Amino acid sequence: MQCTNSPVSRTRFTCPQVMLYPLTDSSHIGLLIRPQRMWNTNIGSPTSMTQKLPGVWISSTAGRLGNQLCLYASLFSLARLNGRQAYLCQSSAKYLEPLFNLSLPHLPENENVNLTKYWLENHMEESYKHISLMRVHFTGHAQSWKFFDRYRNDIKREFTFLPIIRETTDTFLWSVAAKIHSQLSGANITFVGMHVRRGDYVHIVPNQWKGVIADAGYLAKAMERMRGRYPDSVFVVASDDVTWCRHNINVSRGDVYFVADGIPRGSPGQDLAVLAACNHSIMTLGTFGFWSAYLAGGDVIYLTKNFLPNSRFLNFFQYEAAYLPNWEGIPADLSQLTKKTT
Repeated sequence: MQCTNSPVSRTRFTCPQVMLYPLTDSSHIGLLIRPQRMWNTNIGSPTSMTQKLPGVWISSTAGRLGNQLCLYASLFSLARLNGRQAYLCQSSAKYLEPLFNLSLPHLPENENVNLTKYWLENHMEESYKHISLMRVHFTGHAQSWKFFDRYRNDIKREFTFLPIIRETTDTFLWSVAAKIHSQLSGANITFVGMHVRRGDYVHIVPNQWKGVIADAGYLAKAMERMRGRYPDSVFVVASDDVTWCRHNINVSRGDVYFVADGIPRGSPGQDLAVLAACNHSIMTLGTFGFWSAYLAGGDVIYLTKNFLPNSRFLNFFQYEAAYLPNWEGIPADLSQLTKKTT
């Protein structure tokens, strides 16, 4: 078996070969079967990481991992924009520190006073670039790439997975590669991460928000688009409803693998690491899927136009603020919703 991937171009995996990875690489794990877009970028340590700035800025949210990532990234970026010192509060640390080696210092106990609550909308506003307050506690949504994408390299550095997380990811993806090579020696592999968000959205989205979540038809269409673009696609699926996925994703071609099968005692953070290690992404709905795609880079397919025009969700949600302009949206099938409303 001969390796055809070189240090310059690693777009596909053709044989098992372990390569070292830089610790500053935020989303691309040591398993080099994917493009390494962050390699040799010569990113220095920003001044704001080493020099204490004036002010005390923190953020908090009751949301889970995806929301925590959004608010941390937004806090990090808004503080940089306004020349203020950001701190990590305990409620965020319990979600993020088991996964990442973050640069923000912990908030000292004696500083958690006299903070002004500041609500952030779902989209970036011009006024957020000119906040004069010195002591701020951000809350709200801040679930838009426009808050932090200007500091993309720094954000990806912040969200560098810890070695133990990356090792588990390596082991899983190598096991998938080994299975494929046992059936077809020398086959190329392009990993496509798929996050299928269901859970409470199954009821909340149609009943409260007049929208739909990803169905089997959307997933099949997205997978076919990836196969058309990358014939050697292998789909790595993570979901909060694996049973539904097993019944609704066509696995007959042998190119679909479930993270839960290889990491049965996994966690949301471990799922995120696996998805972020893939070459390309298919997402459905939610901030967790956003971050798996954002950290992975590559091509991204997402579900769009999945709310009726009169949905109250659209009062604070903007498609263009939620998804990057170079990502590809597939419009949802709203026929079941429109039938209910007629």
